[in-house]
Amino acid sequence: MPSLYPSNMKKTRPDPMPDAPPGTVLPTPAGVDFARRAAVACTLALILLGLAWELWLAPLRPGGSTLALKVLPLCLPLAGLLKNRMYTYRALSLLVWLYVMEGSVRAWSDKGLSAWLAGLELLLCLGLFVACTVHIRLRLKAARAALAAAADADTAADHAKRETTG
Repeated sequence: MPSLYPSNMKKTRPDPMPDAPPGTVLPTPAGVDFARRAAVACTLALILLGLAWELWLAPLRPGGSTLALKVLPLCLPLAGLLKNRMYTYRALSLLVWLYVMEGSVRAWSDKGLSAWLAGLELLLCLGLFVACTVHIRLRLKAARAALAAAADADTAADHAKRETTG
């Protein structure tokens, strides 16, 4: 792979990871399945907690509130999580901070059961963020290693071909 830097410039960052050729199946590193399951579980738990909190356990108004609609953005990434799509994990790791903000505000401003539910929301958000981050890091590390191994194999094959023909 040609370098993106001029030859006289010191490289301070590694080259960006190139896309794998179409049809390339990269191995799934250890821990990715666990991180995916943890992310899906935390997302589902946040959805159920948000619905139960705003409809039955401690709604803002008796009989439930429309604040239960806050869980709709969490329903959108479920398909991407189940299909193991990297951009979904990246987007969800940013989206979760909105729920951290809500949980923090309500944990310190509400009283009683609502404050405890907000604390639980904070814990689930932390678990979701960690699961997404671990998933992303493991997959990127494995992809870089697989592409580097493929590049090394190509280089070795080219070198062997030159030796036999030269």
